[in-house]
Amino acid sequence: MTTGNEHADTDQSRDDNAYELDPKAVTAILYAVDVDDRDKLVELMEPLHPADIADLLEQINTFDRARLIRLYDREFDGEILSELEEGLREEVIGVLRPDVLAEAVRELESDDVVDLLEDLEEPQQEAILDALEDADRVAAEQALSYPENSAGRLMQREVVMAPDHWTVGHAIDHMRGTDDLPEEFYHVVLVDPRLHPAGQVALGRLMASPRDTLLSGIADEEFQTIPVEQDEEDVAYAFNQYHLISAPVVDDDGRLVGVITIDDAMVVLDDEHEEDILRLAGVSDESSLSDSVASTSKRRLPWLAVNLGTAICASLVISQFEAAIAQLVSLAILMPIVASMGGNAGTQSLTVAVRALATRDLTGANVWRVIRRELLVGMLNGLCFAIVLGTVGMLWFGSPMLGVVIGAALVVNMIIAGFAGTVVPVVLDRLGVDPALASGTFVTTTTDVMGFFIFLGLATVVLL
Repeated sequence: MTTGNEHADTDQSRDDNAYELDPKAVTAILYAVDVDDRDKLVELMEPLHPADIADLLEQINTFDRARLIRLYDREFDGEILSELEEGLREEVIGVLRPDVLAEAVRELESDDVVDLLEDLEEPQQEAILDALEDADRVAAEQALSYPENSAGRLMQREVVMAPDHWTVGHAIDHMRGTDDLPEEFYHVVLVDPRLHPAGQVALGRLMASPRDTLLSGIADEEFQTIPVEQDEEDVAYAFNQYHLISAPVVDDDGRLVGVITIDDAMVVLDDEHEEDILRLAGVSDESSLSDSVASTSKRRLPWLAVNLGTAICASLVISQFEAAIAQLVSLAILMPIVASMGGNAGTQSLTVAVRALATRDLTGANVWRVIRRELLVGMLNGLCFAIVLGTVGMLWFGSPMLGVVIGAALVVNMIIAGFAGTVVPVVLDRLGVDPALASGTFVTTTTDVMGFFIFLGLATVVLL
């Protein structure tokens, strides 16, 4: 008999595996590759979304990946390239035959083409540009002329626009008679005779209005344009902050040059969050599971070297109290606890501060209130754990004063951790340094050094 808990476990298992590639399907695909059965491979790959195919290519080894791509051949979709990790794109493009690559790239929207091009070496950029039609090539080259990580690189050139004096009927007839509409769009951008955006009309409102309704009369009340050279991080923030679905991009003269849609903005936002997480851990934001051992080791080595330097600093502090540790071995046993608790508390404050800076919730207007809050949180948590750790120290080593010393050291270090975890990223941000990149090292060093110094210093004064 199946119990309710077993049903719940089964449902949870399904949720955990939702949207993952079916291992049996992967095995069948690799078997089709092994026996060189192209028809079977195409049949098995047909139901898969380009994102799932990209996941498959990322999960298998280099040898199988090359064989699969060659056998799949002309069925290879350009959107698969868009979904691949940057580190794998060059490898996959190098395996594709030039005519297959050309056909795959022609299917992409202009923003996806630019996304592919900007991370490739010049020979591969030329290979893709040569595959494009003249108009698409000019558009891609112009997009690449804009600053890296700017709205000009992010936007797509395909825009559905209409004069601001048109009616709904004019717009519908125009779109029905146009062969090159974007595959996905959400607004019709209204422009004046000089191509200056004057508003935009959502497709839902357009289709729900009578044909003789003026487009200007049903335009969105809130309308924002994006400067072509605006940083893509600011673009993503605007989409998230103001709940935008799409926004027109304008050049220095205010003329319409493209449009950014929410899917592209959210990719940027997701990349920024991923980058912050990796940098907080001291890992390059370019790292991926497909990287080689040598490249992964090379990227991580500098940060490990920095951590080695900070560990030596903490060891130098400990060495100043060598005599005290020699007399009371219990100090050597307990001192890592103080440093570890401070480090964990500092990381908590640091993570909250870096996230708040990224979302622009932490500003000069509320920074001191946040710092005071973290100081009080550190003190309160320190007192709670000081009681526990002080009691453990007293019972373990039979010394009430040792319990007092470690409890007091823990409270002070937790307060310092809360302060450092908030102030360090704020100061680095003001100095123009990415707080996610450097804060962790400074905060950890501060809590380690101060934790050892406070605990061993108090022990020297009180116990010896």
